[in-house]
Amino acid sequence: MIRHPKEDPGPLVTFDFDGTLTCRDSFVAFLAWRAGHVGFAVGLLALLPAVVAWIGHRDRGVLKAAMVRRFLRGEASETVATDAASFQDEAFSRLMRPDALACWRDWQGKGARLYIVTASPELVIAPFAAALGADGLIGTRLAADPCGRLTGELEGLNCRGPEKVRRIRERFGDGVVLAAAYGDTSGDREMLAEAGIAGFKVFTTRP
Repeated sequence: MIRHPKEDPGPLVTFDFDGTLTCRDSFVAFLAWRAGHVGFAVGLLALLPAVVAWIGHRDRGVLKAAMVRRFLRGEASETVATDAASFQDEAFSRLMRPDALACWRDWQGKGARLYIVTASPELVIAPFAAALGADGLIGTRLAADPCGRLTGELEGLNCRGPEKVRRIRERFGDGVVLAAAYGDTSGDREMLAEAGIAGFKVFTTRP
């Protein structure tokens, strides 16, 4: 389970997830695993107009919402959460970077508060955060209707770039200090700029 906050909090350290702790995009891998080879291929074909549109607008949140609509709209949040837990059980060892895990555990041994801050949906990444013993998870939220079924839209903004810093400050206050932060894309630069130790593309090993 995700750990409860410590009474005497240690240094705060944030990790991006996809490409940083993992060797590939976990949300795409989850959708492919859940849909199966044929279902995923059919879904990708249906998403071609959204991909072409993305080349023009470059808004990853719009593209992500299109993926959610195609593969998850109408699904019960609880069902997707259960599927995500099964996916984590199966995929953890083949997704996680050994050197990133070593760094995570080193900070854990120092009593740091460890948060995953990711553009991937919290619903999908929560089982990974729990398996890692994370103190918390900040990610993209998927909107659900009053019955708990996913609408195919995002709740708020895609958790990327400045939104990562905004969400961190929302959680910890404007005076938050990051002892370290780790990421691998331009969407992590704002978060890394807030950290005493900024680890950009420092993890390279594969499972």
